Amino acid sequence: MKPIKLLALGFLFLIALAACAGDPSPSPVVPTSEDPTPPPSSPATPKQPEITESQEMTSTPVPTTVRAPLSGPLAEVVASGLDTPWEIVFLPGGELLVTERPGTLVLIGRTATRIQVPGVKQQGEGGLLGLALDPDYAVNHQIYIYLTSLENGQLVNRVERYVFKEDSLSDRKVIFEGIPGASNHDGGRIEFGPDGHLYITTGDAQNPAFAQDYTALQGKILRLTREGEVPEGNPFPSAVWSYGHRNPQGLAWDAEGRLWSTEHGPSGLGSGYDELNLIAPGANYGWPEIQGEQELEGMVNPVIQSGSSVTWAPGDVEYLDGKLFFTGLRGSALYVVSLDGERVTGFDTFFSGEYGRLRAIRLGPDGYLYISTSNRDGRGNPDINDDLILRVNPNLLITP
Repeated sequence: MKPIKLLALGFLFLIALAACAGDPSPSPVVPTSEDPTPPPSSPATPKQPEITESQEMTSTPVPTTVRAPLSGPLAEVVASGLDTPWEIVFLPGGELLVTERPGTLVLIGRTATRIQVPGVKQQGEGGLLGLALDPDYAVNHQIYIYLTSLENGQLVNRVERYVFKEDSLSDRKVIFEGIPGASNHDGGRIEFGPDGHLYITTGDAQNPAFAQDYTALQGKILRLTREGEVPEGNPFPSAVWSYGHRNPQGLAWDAEGRLWSTEHGPSGLGSGYDELNLIAPGANYGWPEIQGEQELEGMVNPVIQSGSSVTWAPGDVEYLDGKLFFTGLRGSALYVVSLDGERVTGFDTFFSGEYGRLRAIRLGPDGYLYISTSNRDGRGNPDINDDLILRVNPNLLITP
């Protein structure tokens, strides 16, 4: 683990926690990072302390405008001591709001506050996952979360909306429910698109055949209004926007409004085949019928894929200045894809093995990229300071 350098504006939140980072270079075929899941009782899974507020994590909120030129080192730690941070968003004042998979929101500003989210069931890859601010958050203070819960002994996923004000949650409303859950393949990313609608990724919940059933909710990208209704323009009379996905984890729109998604490939002997997809409404992305370079009529191939001997296990994706930046869990790296429209013109790898498993990525209002590690998710090798949030200067991500 790279030595920690705390920002002058950074945060310090060191929690005493009990402690499969991989190599993104070609290697013998191994299962992907997200399968199989160790049992929740595994000693590698840390216990979340009962902390609601910490004066130990102090900071100055992130500036809300870009300061050009960006300065500082390539990467700096701005928060530590987190437990499996899954998503990062920025509030209008520059504070970070982070989901931790065990079921807490962490508000990081001049102090740090943990807020327990009710009804979360952390099991395997499930728990408190995606987070998005309402497009009118500055007025209505509404946030949307994607979480796993236990209902009648079954794991299910749903999207809820809360008012987040004065460091507390209120006015809970279930926006969309009934998404089948499982210990693996829960999807979980939620983002508002340029059209003002809410996009949601769902995994196949370990039932691959349902990914090909466009009437089912597993293995899909969904599109809904803010109230959870089916908007005009959806390709089916349902929330389904695209189908044939295994476990999509990232969503981002480029400057032309095109939607890109990262997706985990299969596990077992046929490991690898992770994907970067360009998403079109109503399109079928092939899982489980095709993978890699295989083709079938009516199914869309990935724009790029990792092949059978390399596993990215991609997390989230972000777009900036003609490039897509996506994180790797087993890959333990940041991947940068250069684009010319829809065509890939370059692919670079950074931080290989330096920080372990990388998951969330968010472009901050100051122009830097903010990336979370995921070393305490039961599959990593956590350092005493894990998990971290890193601030990365994108202008310094240059291949020698």
